[in-house]
Amino acid sequence: MALTSKTKSIEELESVIEKAIKKVRGTKENDLCKYIPVSSGGYIHHFTLKKMKSKQPAELTSMIEQFIIGTDKPSIVNPKKRAPRGSRKRKDHITFTKMQLERLLNMARIAGDHEMIKVLSPKKSLATYKRELIQSIRNEDVDQELWNGYVESINAQQLLMTVGAEALFNSEM
Repeated sequence: MALTSKTKSIEELESVIEKAIKKVRGTKENDLCKYIPVSSGGYIHHFTLKKMKSKQPAELTSMIEQFIIGTDKPSIVNPKKRAPRGSRKRKDHITFTKMQLERLLNMARIAGDHEMIKVLSPKKSLATYKRELIQSIRNEDVDQELWNGYVESINAQQLLMTVGAEALFNSEM
């Protein structure tokens, strides 16, 4: 008995959805979402609509009838207010322009502060280090920082390969 009432309510929901789609001149079920408000503000999410369709068909039917079919002209619900982009950025975090970073890096080089040079220098790929080392050798120029960066890059790559190989070995066991 419960099974037939559930299939009846699902069939009823399907027919109500079809009527509502025609009324709002939509093409798919998700077009109905904009017309059904929710208590938390804004309109119903399409995932929630899908979930309600299978779990709470009677409630969804009544919502569609109330907000779409039962009104002369269904109105689109304003979307939920969201935080503006970038609002979660930390206020104490300092951001520098590219020119400012270059100036800081230059000041660190003049002062001979190798730690600051390392922190402020842009990270380079292994290929970039190789290219720059070859170029410096052709120019007969010795740059210890460039060599140190190359060595660190190789060590980091070897570490990644070792960790990856261990993970692969452990997953096979």
